[in-house]
Amino acid sequence: MKCLEKLSIAIMLVLLLSSCTVGLQDYRQTAPKLDIKQYFSGKLIAWGMVQDYRDNVIRRFCVELDGQWQGEQGLLKEVFYFNDGEISYRNWHLTKLADGQYQGSAEDVVGQAQGQQMGFAFQWQYQLNIATDGTSMLFSLDDWMYQVDEYRLFNRTKMKKLGIIVAEITLFFDKEFPQKRCHQAGEISHLMGEIH
Repeated sequence: MKCLEKLSIAIMLVLLLSSCTVGLQDYRQTAPKLDIKQYFSGKLIAWGMVQDYRDNVIRRFCVELDGQWQGEQGLLKEVFYFNDGEISYRNWHLTKLADGQYQGSAEDVVGQAQGQQMGFAFQWQYQLNIATDGTSMLFSLDDWMYQVDEYRLFNRTKMKKLGIIVAEITLFFDKEFPQKRCHQAGEISHLMGEIH
């Protein structure tokens, strides 16, 4: 009898917790309304960090972005400057669809990325191929962006392998001062101190 009671309580807790998960629909009425096409148009800069599953910061970086659109087709060029000296590039080919939906592809993305905007939030999901120690691994990324104002945006990403979160990425975007650049990787720690 006690086992049955414990099992019932466990099932109720799982159902309760799963019903508390925040979804994109929860942000439908929020403001300011995030327009991905408008925000990622022109030059902007972002600062970020990667944390492992223990919440240790394992990498920091600065990103220079440049977005250009022709109709509903966009090209978002990204240059990443990591604090360990690595420089990497990604070119997103984006398509704006109906009802705030987007899809995209990039060199290290397997298949199509899918995303949707509601209110001040945007959810972007894709499979990313990352080269590590002479081999490559495929990760699932669940990317959430939240607009603060017309210039600033926060980005939180969960990186998963086999359904388990192995890392989290946090970014802060700023397009108020487009002339600001990451410059060289050696200057990243100095630039990170300039975030305001």
